[in-house]
Amino acid sequence: MKKYLVLPMLLMTVLSCSKDGPAGPDAGKIPHDDYFLAHDMIVLGEKLQNPYKTENVRRAYTSLYPTRSGSDISTNNLYVRFLPDDSSEYGILEELGLELFDHPVDYAIITDGDYYHDPSIDEESFTWQYAVVPEDFEFPDVRYEILDECFIADSDITTRSGETIDWDALEAEAYRMTGNADRLLPETKAGKARPSGRITITDPHANGGKPFGVSGVRVRCNTFVKIATAYTDRDGYYQMSKNFSAKVNYRLVFKNEKGFAIGFNKVIVPASTSALGKAEPQGLSVTVSTDSDRKLFNRSVVNNAAYDYITRCADNDMGIAPPPSDLRIWLFSDLTASSAVMIHHGALVEGHLLSGFLGVFSGIISYFAPDITIGTQGNPEYRDLYSTTCHELAHASHFSKAGKTFWNNYILFVLSSWISSGGTTYGDGTEPLAGYCEVGEMWAYYLESKMYKERYGGQTPSFGTSFWFRPQIFRYLDDRGISRSDIFQALETDVADIEILEERLREVCPGKESVIEQAFNRYD
Repeated sequence: MKKYLVLPMLLMTVLSCSKDGPAGPDAGKIPHDDYFLAHDMIVLGEKLQNPYKTENVRRAYTSLYPTRSGSDISTNNLYVRFLPDDSSEYGILEELGLELFDHPVDYAIITDGDYYHDPSIDEESFTWQYAVVPEDFEFPDVRYEILDECFIADSDITTRSGETIDWDALEAEAYRMTGNADRLLPETKAGKARPSGRITITDPHANGGKPFGVSGVRVRCNTFVKIATAYTDRDGYYQMSKNFSAKVNYRLVFKNEKGFAIGFNKVIVPASTSALGKAEPQGLSVTVSTDSDRKLFNRSVVNNAAYDYITRCADNDMGIAPPPSDLRIWLFSDLTASSAVMIHHGALVEGHLLSGFLGVFSGIISYFAPDITIGTQGNPEYRDLYSTTCHELAHASHFSKAGKTFWNNYILFVLSSWISSGGTTYGDGTEPLAGYCEVGEMWAYYLESKMYKERYGGQTPSFGTSFWFRPQIFRYLDDRGISRSDIFQALETDVADIEILEERLREVCPGKESVIEQAFNRYD
């Protein structure tokens, strides 16, 4: 699998916007019982007895209610694992809405991490994907194995004879009989709960330095095969829909409700995860800062920047097209540069540039490769990473408007100028197709500057004004009543140089011709 990504990784290096800066710290911890995050492969320990396995629940039932029939407990869920053969089969599992784990949930975890790959599976292939499905689930045409028949309840149960089963007591007995009593709460704390809490982050330059929510991120809880997920709201609050009475494994999955995913786990899973450790079922709250684990901080900042950006694209705010849905964002801690390659959405691989060369691999690369890459090394503070993310998302909105034809020419310019100039991404503006870069970077630097000012106040920063293209033109127009929505309307597929851009703006903004002429003449 990894060999298919060599080409896009090279392209991402070449196609990056040059936004350098000092490197930040690379490690840390979250403020939760000195629990340190690890980002390597999960290390599994011994296999545990699953307390939710139907036969184990029946044993516990007989222990609690010796005069009743064990037939009151019947399988209602299946613990299974899938082995997709290719990206198409993995996509089928995703479309079914399954909550997939890349590691078995009935093993002790010695060292938690971001991903797991079964050692019996070749590293170039998909690894097993674990899930819990209803007993009557219709399996797709993907290889699978049923590992356990399970009985999972969420509240007290009424039998066919009308008798009530105390589910909390039954669940606790099943844990004890399977050797998992250490996971139960002490009796002084006993009682079921729906995990809830708040995931927050601090930005010393905004909100008075007070914590605010990590928005729209998925929180995942599980104890063995009992699984629940919930998205945080805008302020970072979450609450699960299921009750738990044993200690719960908490994890953030950076697949946002706004339709984007951050990072990747062992390439195939299009969302990074950060394990938050095991805690009580009442819930877990975490505040992330620059003193926290660095990867968790970076993921959380990019998550918030993208959430805010997409929210603000609405007609009642910025009035521009959002980036395409199912946006893939990858973060690189050892790079300072960032890019909006849009490969997952068909740039390059579906065009004439590379599809002939890639052949059958074009679909694979399109499925796995990112749309946006963020180099986090040059973004040590929240505001730095926020600014960079807004810049690349502005490109992604432009892609939504202008389409693949524009983007392929833009990328061809960057590739050509990088080769001809010996490593200068933007060239000097004299190269063929330079107008694509001129229009694209004017827009991205302008919108980045506006969003930065609107978050942090002060004067509008002069991002991009030292290059040969002139984002100052858009700032001049904005100050004189031509909105970012008006400017965005002009960014159509054929607007491939500054002359066509000026002409199209005149069409979009009748009555503002003199202002438009002044702006373009001022920075000619």
